[in-house]
Amino acid sequence: MYHHKPKEMKTIASLFLLLIIAGTNLADLTAQTPGTVKTALVIVDIQEFYFPADGSGPVGAVEASLAARDVLMAFREAKLPVVHVKHSAQRGEEIHNNVTPVAGEKIITKQAINSFLGTDLYDFLRYSGVNRLVIIGMQTHMCVEATVRAASDFGFDCIVVADACASRDLQYGDINIPAEMVHASTLTTLMAGRYARVITLKEFLADTALYLYK
Repeated sequence: MYHHKPKEMKTIASLFLLLIIAGTNLADLTAQTPGTVKTALVIVDIQEFYFPADGSGPVGAVEASLAARDVLMAFREAKLPVVHVKHSAQRGEEIHNNVTPVAGEKIITKQAINSFLGTDLYDFLRYSGVNRLVIIGMQTHMCVEATVRAASDFGFDCIVVADACASRDLQYGDINIPAEMVHASTLTTLMAGRYARVITLKEFLADTALYLYK
C-alpha cells in the first residue's frame, strides 16, 4: 500500500483547506440551482449633473428619477442586489437624492459610456450569482443603451423600465430629434435586437415577482 509522505500530506492538507475557504466565501454567492433566476438592479448615472437648475438636462429627468426610486424600493424590499453606477465628473458627480445609495449597495464609478468597461461590474454580478438585470437611468440613448447591449452580450437577461430612463433632444445635421423620439427609438432597437425586454413602471409594479424571480 502506498503511504503519503509528510510533505505530500502537508500539500494535500493545504489544498483541501484552500478549497474549504473558497467554498465558504463563494458558495453563497455563486451556487444556484440550474434554471433559477437571481436579479439585480443597475441604476446608471442618475447624478446631480443631469438636474441643472436651468432645466437643460434630459427631458423628464425628475419624473424618471422618481420612477427609478419606485423600482429601487421594490428591490430593497425583495433584498436583491442593487448597483449604483456613476460617471466620473468634476462637478455634479453625486448620485441624485431620489436614488441615494444605502449601506450594502454597490457603487461603481466609470469613465466610459459602457458601465462594464474598466469597472468591476461584471465580476461583482457573476460572483453574486446574478443572471438577470433590471437596468434604468440616464441617458437612454447613451450609457443605458451601451450598458444593456454589453450586459446582453455577456449573457445576462436584461429588462429596461422605460419610465425610469430619460433622454435629451438631439441634432443630426438640420434635423432636430425630440427627446421623446430619441428615447422611443433607442428602446425600440433594444427590443428589436433582442437585447432587452422593455416594460413600463406600471407593468413592473403590477407584478414585481414576474420580473424579479420568474
